[in-house]
Amino acid sequence: MRQMIHATTMAVLLAATALPALTQAGPLSPVAYVNNSAVTQYELDQRVRFLEILRAPDANREAALQALIDDRLKLQAARQMGIAVTDQGLEQGLAEFAGRANLSIEAFTEALAREGVDRQAYRDFVRAGVAWREVVRQRIVPTITVSDREVEQELTREIETPIITQVLVSELVIPAPPGQEQAALALAQRLSETVTSAGEFSAAARQYSAVPSAAQGGQVPWTPLENLAPGLRNIILGLQPGSISQPLTVQGAVVLFFLRDTRGRLRAGAEAQTVDYVELSLPSAAEGARILSVADSCETVYVEANRIPGDVIRRQTQSLDAVPLDVAQRLASLDPNEGTVIDYGAGARLVMLCDRTPSLIADTTPSTTLPGLPVPARREEAPAAGAAEAPNAQNAASDAAQAAGVASDGAPPLRSREDVRAVIFNRKATLAADAYLAELRADALMRRP
Repeated sequence: MRQMIHATTMAVLLAATALPALTQAGPLSPVAYVNNSAVTQYELDQRVRFLEILRAPDANREAALQALIDDRLKLQAARQMGIAVTDQGLEQGLAEFAGRANLSIEAFTEALAREGVDRQAYRDFVRAGVAWREVVRQRIVPTITVSDREVEQELTREIETPIITQVLVSELVIPAPPGQEQAALALAQRLSETVTSAGEFSAAARQYSAVPSAAQGGQVPWTPLENLAPGLRNIILGLQPGSISQPLTVQGAVVLFFLRDTRGRLRAGAEAQTVDYVELSLPSAAEGARILSVADSCETVYVEANRIPGDVIRRQTQSLDAVPLDVAQRLASLDPNEGTVIDYGAGARLVMLCDRTPSLIADTTPSTTLPGLPVPARREEAPAAGAAEAPNAQNAASDAAQAAGVASDGAPPLRSREDVRAVIFNRKATLAADAYLAELRADALMRRP
């Protein structure tokens, strides 16, 4: 009897010591702690599967774990600010996310369940996003400003960026017969993450591609952009020369593209400039040199002009081709708020460039004159010969181009100032939000078992 009791006691002790080990290996075992909040193995498995269903480029365990850690930090930051996600707010977020797939919440949830993702995993994912959006709205958005100058610089870059008309790509088509789709996708994903040069892509194409171009390393001749299907065109335009695309799944294959080079052209009028400048009539070149030694902007030139009797200063904004040649020659070498003096012997003229702008956006650029200063005069262009006889035809052509989403020269239309301002604002807000999240990571107490 004593031996039986001893054996029973040992069995109980062994079971008791084995229980934590079994629990630790189970789906509810923690894989990370974030400020004493545990991320479980089950959550990690669900997030990986969720990302795989969404075909996210970072559908791997390490990226999924980092995303779950960030979600904990976002929710903790929201709680510290007194932000709570209401049932209504959560439902709106769920509907917005499901709507991207043109599905209702119920239909989207059922589709996820069929693929092994629980309803709660979907709700937790959206809840963190809704909470963080409100954190950004309250903490980040009030600090963001966008100046008119930033809008003009963005528009200028858009005007000066060539419009792509031809592309030089390489292709790699991996066969994906029935039953081998996941293997083909995994290979394509690995290549998209490791290939960094045209030579590496060519070697991979020769080894894995199943189309005739494989013999040439997947290289395709120069192709007009307009010859590409719209979906493929968007993929190629999303690449920078020397970069590889994400895997594209098509019927029976997985495709990768490598952009080697592009050709393009400037939009009509892109090189035409409108200049904003001041002219100050002076009795001598020496006086002009003195003023330039103390004036560092067009506005301070006006201050100096007040010391000179008479109407000696004027400020103009006009197309560069309308500026007198002697002045235009000087303006060509000046940066904004730089000036020079033209010596006429019996007198002199100080010329300072205030700003130069592509003519395509000059008409939408707001004036920046100071109170009490004259408004820059804009040169009125005379109508071209024959314009009065056919205004309807010109307007009809312009309207048709706008309706088709292109400018009258076939180029994409310039974005409005409001659209550009919104893009810059969102870019700044995203960068600021990422910086704040990085601070939360740095300050958090995190460990992995």
